[in-house]
Amino acid sequence: MTAKETAIPPDVAVHEAITTLRASEERPTPTWHHAPVVDHFPLTGRYRHLRLEAPSIARSAAAGQFVMLTAAREHEGAPVLPRPMAIYCRDAETGIVDIVYGVVGGGTRRLATFLPGERMLVVGPLGQGFQIEPGTRRMLLIGRGIGTCSLTTLAQDHAETGVEIIAVASGRDEESMIGGALYRGYGATAVYEVTDAAGTSSVDHLYARLTADLDGGPPQQIMTCGSQRLTELARALGERWQAGVQVSLEAHMACGLGYCHGCATGTRSGPEESPLICKDGPVFRLDRGAEGS
Repeated sequence: MTAKETAIPPDVAVHEAITTLRASEERPTPTWHHAPVVDHFPLTGRYRHLRLEAPSIARSAAAGQFVMLTAAREHEGAPVLPRPMAIYCRDAETGIVDIVYGVVGGGTRRLATFLPGERMLVVGPLGQGFQIEPGTRRMLLIGRGIGTCSLTTLAQDHAETGVEIIAVASGRDEESMIGGALYRGYGATAVYEVTDAAGTSSVDHLYARLTADLDGGPPQQIMTCGSQRLTELARALGERWQAGVQVSLEAHMACGLGYCHGCATGTRSGPEESPLICKDGPVFRLDRGAEGS
C-alpha cells in the first residue's frame, strides 16, 4: 500500500509463490462513510495516528483488511485518488477505526492536515484478510515499519481466544518501530522489538533468536507484512516448523475495489488475469519451499 515505507516490491519469486486464501466474494460488503475525524496526532516522529468514526467498518472489518482514505475534503476536487491504509485496530462498540500512517508524499501530507471535527471520505473494509486455520494454538506475527499495521488486528482479535500471539516489530530505528505497546496491551506473550540501528533486525539474527526460543513449541501459523527480507524469514521458519505462512502484499491502488485492475500480481501468463492485490488479497498464502531472491 502506497503509504507504507518498506512495501514489498513486485518481486517475481515472492509473487509466484502465492495463492489466494478464499474466493473474492467471501468478504464483507464495503461501505462509504464521510467519517468524522475523532482524533489525529503524531504517534512518533515518522508516523501519525488517525482515529475515525466509521461504525459499519468497525463492526465488519476482518484482521488484515484495509480502507481507502480520500485526502480531498468534500468541497475540493483534488487529490482525486484515495490512499490505501491498513486498519490498525477497531472497536465495534464505539464505531471507531484507528489508522497509523507515514507522511511520505503529497496525498499523505494532505491527509495530515485533517483536524478533529472534520469529515473524511473512507471506503471499507476492503480486500481479503488473514485466515486462521482450525487447531492454531500459537501464531507468530512478523512486521516491519508501517507494515506492522496489517498484523495488529490479529492480536486484537485473539486477545481472549486462547491463541498465543508472539510478535516481531522491526524498524530502521525506534522512531520507525510501532506496534509493541499495542501487542503487549492485547496480551502477546512475547514481543521482539528490533531495529537496524541496534543491529538486531537482520534476518540471520532473528532466525537464530526465534528458533532458539520457539523450536520447543513452534507456532502453527506465521503472518508477515512490510519487508521482502522478513517474508523470506517467514518462509524459512515455515519450512523449519512446517507452519502455514500468510503474507500481506502491498501495491499502488487507484480504487481498492478491483475496478481498475491496476494492482495485478503478475503471477499468471496467458489470457487469464493474475490475482488482484486489492480484491484477491492483500493477504495471500505463501507456499513453503518457494525460492526467494
